[in-house]
Amino acid sequence: MVESTHAGREDRTSSRSQIKIVVPDDHSMVSLLGSRDELLHVIERAFHSDIHVRGNEITVTGPGSETELVSRLFSELIDLLKSGTQLTPDAVERSLAMLRNQTEERPAEVLTLDVLSSRGRTIRPKTLNQKRYVDAIDRHTIVFGIGPAGTGKTYLAMAKAVRALQDKQVNRIILTRPAVEAGERLGFLPGTLYEKIDPYLRPLYDALHDMVDPDSIPRLMAAGTIEVAPLAYMRGRTLNDSFIILDEAQNTSPEQMKMFLTRLGFGSKVVVTGDVTQVDLPGGQLSGLRVVQDILDGVEDIHFCRLNSNDVVRHKLVTDIVDAYSRYDEARVPAIKQGAAGRGGAPRKRGR
Repeated sequence: MVESTHAGREDRTSSRSQIKIVVPDDHSMVSLLGSRDELLHVIERAFHSDIHVRGNEITVTGPGSETELVSRLFSELIDLLKSGTQLTPDAVERSLAMLRNQTEERPAEVLTLDVLSSRGRTIRPKTLNQKRYVDAIDRHTIVFGIGPAGTGKTYLAMAKAVRALQDKQVNRIILTRPAVEAGERLGFLPGTLYEKIDPYLRPLYDALHDMVDPDSIPRLMAAGTIEVAPLAYMRGRTLNDSFIILDEAQNTSPEQMKMFLTRLGFGSKVVVTGDVTQVDLPGGQLSGLRVVQDILDGVEDIHFCRLNSNDVVRHKLVTDIVDAYSRYDEARVPAIKQGAAGRGGAPRKRGR
């Protein structure tokens, strides 16, 4: 744990204070501050305070609220190092964001939660909402993970499914997606039906290969322990003792969503993931993922977990892209309504 000592008196006129942070000798300052002080520079850019390092002591001088926050940040980073977590600029920035938002959960608790250890790597949540999403999957039978691309909705659900199979909580994993085109026509793709469907299921296979020994996947699929299939193949079935993931659920119709949810059998768990801003349904069809939020809101043992651009764990530009599209959509809706009013009628219902 970090030792913090207040050095000198606080200047009430400028509300500035100085805190000295003594880092335990058993933790390398290189690991804490990063190669060539990369992590220290991230922290310095985030604050107006002066941060000086000498030996295993860090002195922070600045506004009282800031120096206290810097001290808490270093304490969290030390705890992350104790857990064996390798610090990165991303981990530092996410820890600071949680501290600034004054969340109940500590950053060290969020970033050290092991979801699945497989093939030499450990899958963990990287944001507070991702941790709450993972926790909700543990607590509820049906969980909806709704959010933009890159927020880890499908990947974390897949990790929980593999973990449940390893722990013998379920007997099989079922992964499904609606085969809906995003600007392409299924019928014009070359090959057999299975070859036409394969591109829609490929993202599920890719995630699976990250978590399960690729050599064992054909055997597990042949035995029915892992099944990857289009949503239409779920009709008429009752799925017991299974971990079932419906991906890209925004492309289901209300009828398909009802059909899928009523496949639930005993001893099973369901995770439904989707992004209501990326509906590819043709002809103005209503999205089943949008409708189900109103229908099932408040039903016991069903939980809706909403992620946002702050939970994007891909390239930083993805966060900027998601935010830019959100601003565009928000600005566009009033304009559409105003145009419709000028024509003397209500706006037509959009397929999305």
